[in-house]
Amino acid sequence: MVTHDVSEAVSMADIVIILSKRPSKIKKIVEIKLDKSNDVIKNRLDKNYNKYCNLILGELNVIK
Repeated sequence: MVTHDVSEAVSMADIVIILSKRPSKIKKIVEIKLDKSNDVIKNRLDKNYNKYCNLILGELNVIK
């Protein structure tokens, strides 16, 4: 799956690959260790959900 929505990626993916600006290269690979039940709402309530979102947003220089 390809998405530009960080929350969607963290909720649904097992691995998130963060690309650099052009020319794109792999900047970081983040393994998402949330419940694999595919329950998106349950995943968003997981205590680690915000940790993953903040990590990814930090890598994208959206937050510091």
